[in-house]
Amino acid sequence: MRIAKLGVVGAGTMGSGIAALAASAGIPVVLLDVPGPAGDRNAPARGGLERARKARPAAFMDVARAGLISIGNLDDSLELLRECDLILEAIIEQPAPKQALYARLEPLLKESAIVASNTSGIPMRILTEGRTDRFKRHFLGMHFFNPPRYLHLLELIPTADTAPEALDAARRFSEIVLGKGIVLAKDVPGFVANRLGVYGMVAAMKGLMESGLTIDEVDALTGPLLGRAKSATFRTADITGLDVLLHVSKGLSQSTGEDFSMPEWVEKLAASNRLGDKTGGGFYKKVDKDITTLDWHTLEYGPQQKVEDPALAALMKQPLAQRLKSATELPGKYGEFVRNYLLRMSHYVLKTSPAIAYDIVGVDRAIEWGYAWDAGPFQQMDALGHDFLRAGFARLGLDVPKLLAEAKDGAFYHADAGGWTALSFDGRYAPVPPVPGQISLEQVRARKGAVIESSKDANILDLGDGVLLLEARSKLNTMGAGVLAMLRTALERVAAGKYEGLVIGNDDPRAYSAGADLGSVVQQVQAADWKGLDAMVRYFQEGAQLVRRAPFPVVAAPFGLTLGGGCEYALHCDRIQAHAELYMGLVEAGVGLIPAGGGTKELLFRFTDVLTPFDEADPFEAVKRAFKVIAMATTSTSALEARALGYLRPVADRITMNRDRLIADAKARVLDLAPDYVAPQPRTITALGKDAFGNLLYAGWAMREGGQITDHEKRIARELAYVLCGGDGPARVVSEQDILDLEREAFLRLLGTKETQERIVHTLKTGKPLRN
Repeated sequence: MRIAKLGVVGAGTMGSGIAALAASAGIPVVLLDVPGPAGDRNAPARGGLERARKARPAAFMDVARAGLISIGNLDDSLELLRECDLILEAIIEQPAPKQALYARLEPLLKESAIVASNTSGIPMRILTEGRTDRFKRHFLGMHFFNPPRYLHLLELIPTADTAPEALDAARRFSEIVLGKGIVLAKDVPGFVANRLGVYGMVAAMKGLMESGLTIDEVDALTGPLLGRAKSATFRTADITGLDVLLHVSKGLSQSTGEDFSMPEWVEKLAASNRLGDKTGGGFYKKVDKDITTLDWHTLEYGPQQKVEDPALAALMKQPLAQRLKSATELPGKYGEFVRNYLLRMSHYVLKTSPAIAYDIVGVDRAIEWGYAWDAGPFQQMDALGHDFLRAGFARLGLDVPKLLAEAKDGAFYHADAGGWTALSFDGRYAPVPPVPGQISLEQVRARKGAVIESSKDANILDLGDGVLLLEARSKLNTMGAGVLAMLRTALERVAAGKYEGLVIGNDDPRAYSAGADLGSVVQQVQAADWKGLDAMVRYFQEGAQLVRRAPFPVVAAPFGLTLGGGCEYALHCDRIQAHAELYMGLVEAGVGLIPAGGGTKELLFRFTDVLTPFDEADPFEAVKRAFKVIAMATTSTSALEARALGYLRPVADRITMNRDRLIADAKARVLDLAPDYVAPQPRTITALGKDAFGNLLYAGWAMREGGQITDHEKRIARELAYVLCGGDGPARVVSEQDILDLEREAFLRLLGTKETQERIVHTLKTGKPLRN
C-alpha cells in the first residue's frame, strides 16, 4: 500500500493543521467540511484552510504549499475522496456523527484505501460498530497532537481487526513522509498520552488548591524545572482550550470510572466563555502588551507575578536527574506541591500503563513526544529513586504498584554492554526497541571503538560503513577553536583513506550550531589583539575551504538553529540533508558584522551561478539578492523556506521530515556520493564593481532617510556592498579567495567600531539583538 493522496474530513484546528503538514510534505490533500450557506457551500473548509494559512506558529512550512489542498463540502464533494489512499476523519468528538460519516464513506472507498480517526479518546471498537469486515480491516486510530506540525507524537491505535498491511502503510507514511514519532496504543479511552497527560493536568490543578499556590507559581513548578515544556500546566491548557479539556476529562471520567474531574472554578471559568487563546483569555489574558493571570479564588485577572525564587533559579543550573531530586527537597509549600504532584503522577502511571500501552518505552516516548517532556515518566521515576517513591506512596496512603515491586536494582531501565533494557509488563527485562530509521548517537558513543577522537568541545564518531561524524558539543554547538580543530582532525582521518566520507551533525534538541564563538572574539577585542583576530578569521575561513576542497563527500545534517558560522560551514558542504524544522540564516548583521567565514562569498557565487545559463539575465540581481538576505539577517522558518532563500539548493540538498532519521539520511548521502566523488573546482565570477556598489549605497541611504535603519546599520550595509561588488573599482574577474579577503577585512573594520562591540556584548549578555 502506498499513500500518495490524503483526504481530511473536518477543517477545524486539527484537521486543517494535519492537512497543512501533509501539504508541506508535498502530499496532495482533499479537505472537506460541512456545507456552508448557499452562496459559498465550501465556506467552512475554506475558513479552515485560511486559518491554517494565517496560524501562528505557522501551520505550513511554506504557505505556497496550500496550493496542494483542494477544498469542498460533505454534500457536494464527497466523491473527491474516492481517489484518496488515506482518509483521516477529524470531526466532532462524538461517536454517532463519526459512525454516520463512515457509513457514507464505505461505498466510495477504493480497494486499498485506509480510513483513520483522529479521535483523542473514543475507542475504535465503538467507532466501527456496524461496519463491514473489509472496512474494519482498513481502519485504525491516528491521534495527532496539536499543533500537528510541531509535536512529534502520533499515536496509532489498531484494532483486533486492523490488517497488518494497513497498519504498516499508515506507520510508514506517518514516520517518513509526515515525520512523526509513532507509539502504538491500546484501544482504550484516552489511549496513552492523553490518559496520562490529562491526569497530570488535573493533579496539578488539585495540588494548586491543596498547597494554596497561584497559577503563576504552579506553572513555574511544572515547567522546565521538572523537565516539562515552558507552557507548563495552565499555559498549555489555554493553548488546548478549556472547552476541549473539560470535554476530554468528562469523557475519561465516564468511560474509565476514574476521577478526572476538574475543579469547580475551572468549570465556572469555561462557562463564562473564557476558554483560553481561542477566546482571548483563560488562565492567562493579554491586555495590550501585558500578560495578566487569573486569581482562581475570585476569577478576576491581575498582573502576572513571575516567580523570582533564588532556590528555583539555582536548581535550573543542575542536570535534569539531579534537578528532579532537588526539587522534591524544596522547603515550604513549593516542596510540598512538587513532592505530592510527582508522587501522584508516578503512581497513576505505574498503575495504568499496562492497560493503555504495550511497554514502558512507549509510555515514555508518548509523553516526551506529545507533551515535550525532556524525559518520560519512567525515566523520571528512575531519577527520583524508587525508595523515594515507596516512602512517598506510603505517606499518601497509596499502595506499591506491581511494576514498582518488579523493578530490579531500583530502576526500570538498565544499561549493559549490549545496550539498554527496560522492564516489560511481564516482569522481565527486554531490549529497548530502537526508533525506526534512527542512528542514535548515544548508542554510537557507547559502542566499543566508535569514539575515534574526543574533547570537551567535539567528538569524532564512527557511524559504520566507512562514514565518520563530527559532533560539536560546545554550548549551543558554537564553532569555537575546539570544534574547528576537531573538524580538521576529522578531515585528515577521512583523507588518510580508511573512510568514505564525513557527516557534520549532532543530536542536540535545539541547535545544530548557533554560530561562531563570539565570547572569544570579545576577549581578543578587549585585549586589542588585532593580529590574533585576523588569524582567527583566516583560520575560520580556511576550515570552510578545507570542507569544500576535501577529496571525499562531506554532508551537513542541520536542524533547528543553524546560524552564522554554523550556516556558513553547512553551505560549504557537498550536500545538505536538512531537517524540515530548520531555522537557518546568516545573522551576523544583527551583531554589527558581516559573514566572514565564507558565507558572503558563497551566496554571491551561488546566486551568480544560478543566472549563468541565462544570457539576458542581469548579474546585479544576484548581488542584490545576496545583499538583501545578508543585510536583513534573514532566517528561514523551515527547510522549505531555506530553499526559497537560497541556503538550500533545489536539487542537491534534500529535506528529512523526521528528525529521528536525519543522521541516517545524511550518512546515506555520503555513501551515495562516495564511489565516484570528485571535489568541486575553484570558481571565478565577474565582480560588478563601482556601478553595482553605487546602487547598493543608494539603497542603504534611502533606508536610512526613511528611518528604517540606523547610522551604524548603514555602515554595515556599505561594508557588505563593498564585498559583494568586489570593491568600488571597475568590474573584474575575482576568485573565491579574493572575496574571502574582502570579507575578512570588512569584518575586522566593523569589529573595530564601538557600536559593533556594544552589539556583541549586549547579545552575549541578553541573547537579544541591539539596534544602535
